[in-house]
Amino acid sequence: MVRAYGAQSMIVPLRRVLVRRPDEAFGNADPKKWHYVARPDLEIAQQEHDRLVQVLEDAFVEVTYHQEHLPDHADTVFVHDPVLVTDEGAVILRMGKALRRGEEDAMVRVFQRLDIPILSRLRGNATAEGGDLLWIDPGTLAVGVGLRTNREGLRQLKIVLERLGVTVLPVELPRPGDPESCLHLMSLVSIVDHHLVVVDPELMPVGFALELSERGFEFVRVAPGESGTLGVNVLALAPGVCVMLEGNPVTKRRLEARGCRVQTFVGNELSLKAEGGPTCLTKPILRQV
Repeated sequence: MVRAYGAQSMIVPLRRVLVRRPDEAFGNADPKKWHYVARPDLEIAQQEHDRLVQVLEDAFVEVTYHQEHLPDHADTVFVHDPVLVTDEGAVILRMGKALRRGEEDAMVRVFQRLDIPILSRLRGNATAEGGDLLWIDPGTLAVGVGLRTNREGLRQLKIVLERLGVTVLPVELPRPGDPESCLHLMSLVSIVDHHLVVVDPELMPVGFALELSERGFEFVRVAPGESGTLGVNVLALAPGVCVMLEGNPVTKRRLEARGCRVQTFVGNELSLKAEGGPTCLTKPILRQV
């Protein structure tokens, strides 16, 4: 039987992905309210998103669109965050950013439409966002604990995932200087090949770096000055086949020197103004060899 879902990896070949094209809520976003650098130009942001989708489709990835109506929810373009996809179904998370509450119910409807079972939902005061959840391998999920994912979210995730035979590895995240800023675990590290990660050396927790090193990972450091242009935010389409934002040439060359094939897309309106790169803009539904 051919699987339709399951994505307990950051690097296994991407076969099916969920995206959401920027809409009026994104284009009308108040930068102060949503903590954007500036108000995005919607038409250009849509063109940039279309280019990202073209990169995915050129890699033979099936692209599915999230089209649920969500007015006044600018961040819904970042589909990675409201849900975790396992090999057994979806875990609906609960957003740590209060403005994003309501995305979870919409994601339930999306996954029901896709006939993907909902295994569980986070409840009560638990919070967790997909940007804090990093598959180290199919049986190990690193969970960044910080402003967006709290300890109750970690506890509830452990209960669900232990039933699936998955070990949860907590990672204490550094506190950003601005409490409104978004510092996810995936703001610090991206896994791009079997034993290769891109890291921000200024923010990477020492304990987690040691853990990855002990597991055999080698490190590509994001170049100085390229953290702010989301150089650490790299989406693996397959082992060593990557997509990242244009404007990070040194980090790109460092990846290529390690044998990676790297494609780029322009995201000045889509990503840089709203501070979310290609991993944030995509939710892998199926990764399969």
